[in-house]
Amino acid sequence: MSSIVDKSEEQKGAEAEVEGFHNDLGPFVVAAETTRMAMVFTDAKEPGNPIIFANDAFLALTGYAREEVLGQPFNFLMADGTDVSTLKRIRVEFEASSAAGAAGTEILYRRKDGSEFCAALFASPVHDKSGAIVQYFTSFVDLTKHKEEQAQSRMLIDELNHRVKNTLATVQSIVWQASRANSDPKVIREAVESRLFALSRSHNLLTRENWHSAGLLDVLHDALEPFGVTDGRAERLVIAGENIRLTTKAALALGIAFNELATNAVKYGAFSNGKGSIRIDWTTEPMSEGRRLILSWREKDGPLVAPPLRQGFGSRVIERGLTHELEGTVQLDYRPDGLICTMNIPVPGIRDG
Repeated sequence: MSSIVDKSEEQKGAEAEVEGFHNDLGPFVVAAETTRMAMVFTDAKEPGNPIIFANDAFLALTGYAREEVLGQPFNFLMADGTDVSTLKRIRVEFEASSAAGAAGTEILYRRKDGSEFCAALFASPVHDKSGAIVQYFTSFVDLTKHKEEQAQSRMLIDELNHRVKNTLATVQSIVWQASRANSDPKVIREAVESRLFALSRSHNLLTRENWHSAGLLDVLHDALEPFGVTDGRAERLVIAGENIRLTTKAALALGIAFNELATNAVKYGAFSNGKGSIRIDWTTEPMSEGRRLILSWREKDGPLVAPPLRQGFGSRVIERGLTHELEGTVQLDYRPDGLICTMNIPVPGIRDG
C-alpha cells in the first residue's frame, strides 16, 4: 500500500512541477506537447532525474500511458538498467548538455510491451533565474528503422560479395576450360562469349526473382530462347515437368548446362536438321540424402550420333556445374539415334504455385 501512495505522491509532485514550468515556459511547452519528436522534462533537483513531463510522441514511442511515466526515474526505460557503460554515456550526455556541440548518444530502450528500440538521446538544461539547472529537456530520435536499414545494407553487401565471387569463379572456369580446349583465339572468344551470355540470362532471371530462387521451367525457357525455339522449333520440342523452385546456385548451373546442350543440338544434334526433336522431362524422387531432381534431355531423329573420341568443352562445362557446384551427377549417352543426357541433383525447393 505504501508504494502505491508513494507513487501517487510522486505523480502529484510531477504534475505540480509541470504546472509550474508550463506557466513559465508556456509557448515552448505547448510546442513540446504537439511536436512529433519524443520529448520529456526531468527534475534536475531530484536524484535519478524523475520525469515531470512527457509529450504524446514519447508516449506513442514507448507504449506507456502518461500516468505510468510521470515520477519515474529518467533511466527506467533502459533495456539493461545495470549496464555501467550505458549509464556512464547517459551521465556524460547530461553533464555535457551545457557545453556547445553536444552530439547525443545512442541508447537501447525497452517499450512497455517488451520490444526494444534504439534512440539517440539529446539533453539540454533548463536554468532558473539564478542560473542553476533545475530541469533537463531531453529528446529522443528513434533509430530503429535506421538500424534495420543498416543491417539490411550489410546483408545485401555480403550477399553481393558472395555472388560476385561465385560469378568470377564461374567465369574463370569457363575461360580456363575454353583455352584448354582450343588454341584458336577466335574459337576461344566465341566459346567464352556464348557461356557468358548464358550466365547473364540466368542472372537476369534471378534478378527478376529478387535472387530468392527460380523456377526450373523459367530457367529452361530463358536458356532455350536464343536458339529460336519459338521460331519453328517449338513444335519439335516437348517439355514436361512441374515448375520446381531451384536455389540460385542450381539455377545458374542448370542455365549454363541447358545452354551447352542447346548449342550442341543446333550444331550437331536434333536441331541441326529439319526433323529432329527433343523431349525434356523430369521428376523428383525422395532418397536417403534428400529429394533429388532426375532430369532427362532426349534427342531423336537428328544426324547419326557417334561417341566423341575425347571429352569436349561443352561436356566439361556441364559436369563442372552439376558435379562440382551442385554435388550432382550427369550422364551423357551418345546413342546413334540421339543424345540422352540424364542429370541427378539435389532439390532443396518447393513447387511453384
